[in-house]
Amino acid sequence: VTKVMSGLSYEYELIYVDDGSTDSSVVILREIAKLDARVKVVLLARNFGHQTALTCGLDYAKGDAVITMDGDMQHPPALIPELIRLWENGYDVVRTIRDSTEDASWAKSFTSKYYYKLMNKMADVPIVEGGSDFRLMNRKSLETLKHFREHGRFLRGIVGALGYRQAELHFVAPPRFAGVSKFSVRKMIRFALDGVTAFSRVPLRAALYVGVLCGGLSFILILHLLYVYLTGQALNGWTTLGVSILFIGGIQLVGLGIIGEYVGRVFEEVKQRPLYWVKAAINFDGENPEIAYEPSKADVFIANQVPGPEENKD
Repeated sequence: VTKVMSGLSYEYELIYVDDGSTDSSVVILREIAKLDARVKVVLLARNFGHQTALTCGLDYAKGDAVITMDGDMQHPPALIPELIRLWENGYDVVRTIRDSTEDASWAKSFTSKYYYKLMNKMADVPIVEGGSDFRLMNRKSLETLKHFREHGRFLRGIVGALGYRQAELHFVAPPRFAGVSKFSVRKMIRFALDGVTAFSRVPLRAALYVGVLCGGLSFILILHLLYVYLTGQALNGWTTLGVSILFIGGIQLVGLGIIGEYVGRVFEEVKQRPLYWVKAAINFDGENPEIAYEPSKADVFIANQVPGPEENKD
């Protein structure tokens, strides 16, 4: 990134967000920050997840334009000049579209492709197929984004919902530079659920429709059982009844599970906890090498709005 930026006529800062790593990343980042004052490091107190770590970096960024990138070298720094060129041409947001990933498995490519197709059928806002978190945002769009403070974060959907003037830039992601991805299947499923529940009520409606359908089928089955009983064709055993109970019970549990996903997310939001907290911030505020995190207006605790005893004498 430094090599690419050296050829451009812009001052810049390079912010690393360490998302509670357990390897030697912190030691390496401290050394890099000592060698280059433009390198700034935010150390999160624990692992908060990819989308929250990106949000932290955006909160700390001070530039007129901000570019977010993953640290695995699958977001090519060579594209930065093109992102900046489109921003100079008046675009507020420049999104990159990953056409393919050189080392991606067939299963991952397949599920990613059809997940976004499904999302676009369900969501109220357009979510670009192949979208990534490698993007440029100008200060106006970024300040708008910073008002979105939900915990179940799906930045690709949020940025798409912002509006403003947006451009797209396609690229092929190179193989991962080193190591293995920590984004497990469980995390991918949770990320997918965050996207669905954040932008669509279709699952809730689907549970209602399935319930109505099952109710209708049950009514038809009741009529069939009455007919069999009245015509003397009833057989010994409770196979039909048992199958019916299991079927309807299974549908009810699925519906409750869907409702539980939404209720769980409401529960997370109403607790009003901060999105993240920072252990140390390096190379911020000039001479002060490490500062404690100072929350922005969007992060001020609700407790600050509670009146004191002298204001609440009633």
